[in-house]
Order: sequence, then C-alpha cells, then structure tokens
Amino acid sequence: MALGRACTHQFPLNHNPRARFDFPPQSWEECRKRGWRSYDVLLVTGDAYVDHPSFGVAIIARALEADGLKVAILAQPRHDRLDDFRQFPAPRLFCGITGGNLDSIVANYSAGGKVRDKDAYSPDGNPWRGERDRKNRRRPDRACLVYSHLARAVFPTTLLVLGGIEASLRRFVHYDYQQAILRASILCDAKADLLVYGMGERATREIASRLREHLPLTGVVGTCERLTEAEKERRAEAADGLLALASFAAITARPRLFLETELTIDRLARQDDRRVLLQNQGSHWLLQNPAAAPLSTREFDAIYALPYTRRAHPAAGDIPAARMIADSVTIVRGCAGGCSFCAITRHQGAVIQSRSRVAIVAECAKIAGRADFNGTISDLGGPTANLYASRCAIRGCRRRDCLYPQVCKNLETDEDEFLQLLRDVSAISGVRHVFISSGLRMELLRKTPRLLRQILDKHCPGVLKIAPEHSSERVLRLMHKEKHEELRQLLDLCRKIGRDLGKPAWLSPYVLSAHPGATEEDARILARDMKKLGLTVAAFQDFTPTPGTIATAMYVTGLDRDSGQAIPVARGAAERMRQRKMLEALLPKKGR
Repeated sequence: MALGRACTHQFPLNHNPRARFDFPPQSWEECRKRGWRSYDVLLVTGDAYVDHPSFGVAIIARALEADGLKVAILAQPRHDRLDDFRQFPAPRLFCGITGGNLDSIVANYSAGGKVRDKDAYSPDGNPWRGERDRKNRRRPDRACLVYSHLARAVFPTTLLVLGGIEASLRRFVHYDYQQAILRASILCDAKADLLVYGMGERATREIASRLREHLPLTGVVGTCERLTEAEKERRAEAADGLLALASFAAITARPRLFLETELTIDRLARQDDRRVLLQNQGSHWLLQNPAAAPLSTREFDAIYALPYTRRAHPAAGDIPAARMIADSVTIVRGCAGGCSFCAITRHQGAVIQSRSRVAIVAECAKIAGRADFNGTISDLGGPTANLYASRCAIRGCRRRDCLYPQVCKNLETDEDEFLQLLRDVSAISGVRHVFISSGLRMELLRKTPRLLRQILDKHCPGVLKIAPEHSSERVLRLMHKEKHEELRQLLDLCRKIGRDLGKPAWLSPYVLSAHPGATEEDARILARDMKKLGLTVAAFQDFTPTPGTIATAMYVTGLDRDSGQAIPVARGAAERMRQRKMLEALLPKKGR
C-alpha cells in the first residue's frame, strides 16, 4: 500500500480572484447572485465566518478558491433542524466540517465543566441564539459529530471530510471532560468518510484534486480513514509498514493503556515515523496515514498572500475574536517544546515553519494601508513567537524535543533575522507600534539578549508575557517544562536591561493550577515563589483535560508520564478550586 501521494500542487504566489465579491458566499442565495448553478465544496464551521488567516476555515476556503474551486461557507448552522443545510444543493466534491478554531467542548465549558456565557467566536460574544437552552446554543457540543449527522441527512451520497482542531485532536480514542468518559475516534462516531489532521492545506487540496481527477482517496497523507474489518485486512496485507495501537475496548478495560498509547502517538509523530497507524474503534477501524510534510517557506508565504479581507462577514456582526486578531500577523508555526498540557505539537507538529521576512513585511504594509488601521501591529507571533527563524542544525532528529530538559545544542536561533524583521516592520509608513503579544519561551530569550532588549524597549505591549506555569520542580517535570531557575535568571536579566534602559521591565507570568501531580502544597509553593520573586500573576488557568495531550492521559490514569507510577490528581471541582483559591488569595489577579 502506498503511504500517501504527496500533493503535487504548489500554492499560487499571485492570486487574482475571479469574482468581484469580497467574501466566499455564506448562503445559497449569495451563490446564486454570483450566477452559480452548482458549486464544489461546502465548508461548515462552528465559528462565525471571519476571513482572516488566523481562522483555519478561511485558509482552507481561500486555498481551494485559488485552485479554481467554487467554495461556499455555512457558519454556525442551526443544529436542531435541517433548514440551514437544506438551503444548499449537494456540493459537487465534498462537504468539509470543522468545529471552529476551538474544540467545541473547550468553547462551551470551563475547566470545571460550567457552561460558558461568552464565546469570542460568535456574534457579540454571545453563545446563545435566544434563551439559554442547549438547542439555542450557536455551537453544539462535539460540533463535528452533530454537523456530520445533519450533513449526512441532507447530502446522503456526499463525501464528508472532518478537519480542524476538534477533529485533529479527537482522531484517536480520547477523553471528553464534559462527559468524563473515554470516547472512540470522532471519525468513526460521526460516520464521516475522511478526517484531515494537523494543518490541513496539503491534505484538503489533495482530496479536492483527486476527486476532480476521479482518483481513489486511499493513502492521502495527513488524513485518517474509517475502515470495516474486511477493508482493514486488505489494507494491512498490502501495507509497507503499520502499527496497531491499543483498541478502544482494551483502553476502556485497562486505562493504563491510554497513557501508553498517547505517549506512543506523540513519540512516533516527533520521529516522523511513516508507518500507518491502526486503532480498532469497535465496529470500525481508524487508519491514520503518515503526516503531511511541513510547508516550505514559499508555500507558507503563499497561503498568507491569498486575498483575505481580514474582516468578519457582514452578516456575522461584531466578533470579539476578529477584533482581537485583526492587525496581528502569523510569522511561525509548530512548536518544538512539547509541554504535556499543550496540544500545539500534536496539531501543528514539532517542526518549526517560518515565513520569509519579505512576505511578513508585505502583509504588514497591506494592513497599514487600510483606512481603519490604528497604527499598531498588535502581534508578530505564533504558538511561540521567539521560535521564529529557528532551525535544527542536523535537519531533524528522532527525538524532536528541542527545549526539554534544556535547549538542544542543535537548535539554531537567528537573532539577527528577528531583529531585522522588527526593524523592517517598524519602518513601514503609518506603523507607530509593533508588538509581540504571543507567548515567548524563557530559555530562548536568555540565549538572545539583544532580541530581549529590543522587545523590552520597543515591542512589549505593556508587559512581557511568559509562561513558567509552575515552580515546583516535580510538577514542572510532569509538565515537561523548564526548571524554575530559568525564571529566576530571566527575571534578573530583564531587570538589568530595564535599569540600562531607564524604565522598569514588567513581566506577566502565566500559571497553571491543578495539573496532574500537583497538590495543594504545590500551590502554596507556587504562590510563595512568585511572591519571593516580586511577581504578580495576572492570569490563572485551571488545568483542563482536553483531548490530545499527555497531561490529559495522566489525569485519566493517575500515572506519571515517565515512571508509570501513581501520582495525585485533583479531579473533583472542590479539590481543583482549593488550589486555585490558594493562588488567588496570595497573588492578586490585577496589577503588576
């Protein structure tokens, strides 16, 4: 069995939109106004549509348009009736379904399981269409699952493709913290045809290309397939290499296997292991094809050069998330850190992908040329902003864990390139401020003192955002985070730079309470250590056992990720709240 045909298409560098319309159509009426009698792809999303490259559905829509396809958007459809789906005829190629920029359970519920009363991805931040009722929620729980069932009812013969972060992180057996149960793959539960995992530009374009050429969809890199037992046997016989993971039945019977399986998935992804993965889900099998290759710089640049309006669709109204990122620019993808509680590496990969300085400056110049630009580029960032322009000196290794337990000697950072980027963007006419608002890794800041000085002097939006997460060495090991000494040394360096600049250097530490392995005593240690350093914590986060993280597997099993031994886990709301209250009482949320 072929492990996946690489995408043979290059992302276009110069895109000339065929139509005079700013946005992809949001209804069949809008399609008809364009003279469409049919169309190729329907993209369904749990977010209001924002035509900005910080939104995955916008990237996919614009990339498919650039390939000459007619793409329509169905944003936040009613999930208690079929009317919104029925307005459209069946798409010619496929229906793509995403829960949005967030997992729907994370969007709908707090870490403690309480229903959220705000949704930054919905009109006016309101998660409800009317009165507070599950049927009136704009985004349903497990949105990919619900939308798939609705789409199948209306388009019974149309190919259904799941994508986005919800599908990506729920592709294997996973934990659902709102239901407090292990669930089977969302692809099998949804009875969809394919699932695109990771950053899906390559896989989605390849799916569309094969459908146009009437080619089979087996082996598309970056996708998962749903197979019957017979189909699985045929594929296994022809496979060049495959690995069977513990089944859903085995994991639910022996939860310890959940941690072992999550560690295996993480390790193989970091190693870029090209074997096919199989996991039995009961009546069906999940087959994961190898991951799509990271984008080249040229391809990365081309995606962000597509003709986004950078605005919410007029029918959506005011979308808080759109306002927040309107003048932000993505410069980097992927994360080589692999923190236990974070899903970025599982979704975006461990390979760092950076855009070219020329392309970033061009995007910033376009933003600065808008009539409504306020003079501030709010963020040059990504998952970890100061991984920009970094690379592996040996072009990758089997470990790909570049920041833990210390910075790998083979991780090269290009301090001069980042400094030049800041200078070039700052020199654009109309730009008064350029900020880095994304998170920054402390150990990398210490290795790039000139960049740190420049950020503190001119590119810090009030405070420098860092994420020590904790100070207990035992908890930090479980988190897969750098030692507390890194924070002390960075603080000393920032205060020295502040004295040299003649102004204070404010640091805003982000901490996490109730992480698996953390106790009330650890919360006391954290509060004590922050006070000792003279830091005030401005942001708290209770650990949330989201799908697709090693920390969630530790939470479910109560086992240490390294030793497999039992660890304390704060499960109940009362126990978790005690840790949080301890921090809140000792460390005021506001102030510096």
